[in-house]
Amino acid sequence: MDAPNSNTNLYDCRDAFAATLEALAALDGTIVAVCNDSVGSSKLGGFKSRFPDRLVNVGIAEQTMVGVGAGLANGGRVPFVCGASCFLTGRALEQIKADISYSNANVKLIGISSGMAYGELGPTHHSIEDFAWTRVLPNLPVIAPCDRIETAAAVKWAASYAGPCFLRLSRVGVPDLLLEDHVFEVGRANLLRDGSDVTLIANGTLTHRMVRAAEILAKQGVSARVLNMATVRPIDEKAIIAAANETGAIVTAEEHSIYGGLGSAVAEVIVDNAPVPMKRLGVPGIYAPTGSAEFLLDEFGMAPTAIAEATLALIKRK
Repeated sequence: MDAPNSNTNLYDCRDAFAATLEALAALDGTIVAVCNDSVGSSKLGGFKSRFPDRLVNVGIAEQTMVGVGAGLANGGRVPFVCGASCFLTGRALEQIKADISYSNANVKLIGISSGMAYGELGPTHHSIEDFAWTRVLPNLPVIAPCDRIETAAAVKWAASYAGPCFLRLSRVGVPDLLLEDHVFEVGRANLLRDGSDVTLIANGTLTHRMVRAAEILAKQGVSARVLNMATVRPIDEKAIIAAANETGAIVTAEEHSIYGGLGSAVAEVIVDNAPVPMKRLGVPGIYAPTGSAEFLLDEFGMAPTAIAEATLALIKRK
């Protein structure tokens, strides 16, 4: 079991991404960064200072950015293409499909400030569709780390992986959950807490909320298993099927629409292999209003107490 870390400080996963990328670039001259006028929000300032000739800023032109990344990959470089996830995936989806996924180009797509991290800027800046858009594409692992430790490990994995991937990073501070020596394995869920009555599955910013919900449930006599499902594609079918068979009910939570995201991916495995009662928590198929990310998550029923209440209601259906 990957025991939750006791550190309660909050960390921005973008910092772990940037520090890890710089360290890798110091060892590997083929690593380059490409961005869309997002040096600051992608935390690439240090990279730019250390490797000024290895950062390409194309300006606000996401389709061009992805094409440049594909070209660099064809030339033997290892490009990390960084931009706000809502614009990277929304504006450049055709290029991601044709130039990256179909071509199996060795490009690392980094979706910054995903979910509702840009809450105050409203629906145009929310990225609550990016799981759905990216996980349907072949050859493209889709990953949402739960903390700074998993972020660093996933970046190391991405740099060594001979193919494209999409790494989804929030700017919302989260506590450490995994141990410092964690090694990322694509397609493998992490068991953060074992349980026998129900399984809670999340990734990214929702994972620590699921852990807190499990603690609330424990005080009410409910034993909740918690899985960190960082990889949405390929998803850990074995862990999901085991959870369904051993706990009999599943709750998912995500900073994304309930359509096409983590909950949908888990439901697909469940309906094909081990049907059990299930509840999907997320944005219920609407445009999220303007407000802080914390406010919006609570508003859509993803406060730890609300998750616990939804879980108790589901258990009654078992």
